[in-house]
Amino acid sequence: MTTRDNGATKFETVRYEPKGAICHIVLNRPEKLNAANDQLVEEVNDAFFEFDADPELKVAIVSGAGRAFCSGADVRQRQLRTREELKRLGGPAGRRSRENGLADAVNWKPVIAAVHGYALGLGYSLSQSCDLVVAAAGTKFQIREVQRGLASGQHWVATWFWTGSRFANEVALTGRMFTAEEAHQHGMVNRVVPGAELISAAEALAAEILENPPLSVRANVRVMRWFVNEMQRQSRYYTQGLGLHLSEDFQESARAFIEKRKPAFKGR
Repeated sequence: MTTRDNGATKFETVRYEPKGAICHIVLNRPEKLNAANDQLVEEVNDAFFEFDADPELKVAIVSGAGRAFCSGADVRQRQLRTREELKRLGGPAGRRSRENGLADAVNWKPVIAAVHGYALGLGYSLSQSCDLVVAAAGTKFQIREVQRGLASGQHWVATWFWTGSRFANEVALTGRMFTAEEAHQHGMVNRVVPGAELISAAEALAAEILENPPLSVRANVRVMRWFVNEMQRQSRYYTQGLGLHLSEDFQESARAFIEKRKPAFKGR
């Protein structure tokens, strides 16, 4: 739920904290490792909209409270919907299928992801949709959708776009975790810093951006996002007709995760 208190925006699953020209947007479900349920996704997008529309704010830093940036989708709430509900809603995200509000900006202000702990699945997607990424040493990244029985084309697109190598194929097909250090080696992140320095390093990067004329910065953001977003849009059109969210393997993966057992996939 989003409320307003004396003109300030309040969220339940996100902390929205303007600090001069910088806006901190903090995922705030630490007890769930910031797993993304419908409400968090909606409020993150609302926070991006608030930031984008505020003339006083120039750069945003997205981070996570507690032990992780984001551990992915809330499996119990999003992926254990009944088959009938999944069919009616068109997928685990349902009507909140707009997972990333950064693609719908008006003013195209730069956003920095400051990630630590885990950036998995939807958290992986969020980090890679940002314009710059600062990662705490040892942060774990993972494209989880392939293990969940879902297409991960959009994640592959982002990974390939930023790395330009077959590394994207490997992590999209195996679903293996990899560290911030490996991500930095392949060009996925801009900085790897000690965990205690994560936010200060992101703020230092934001300060460098703020030295430049805002309109030229935003022109560059706009063109950078357009290319990757266009490729992701095409990947969605290519895979959405497969209906993988209605497959037995998808349901089996979600149940196995909740039941803490190894899934038994049947290819149907």
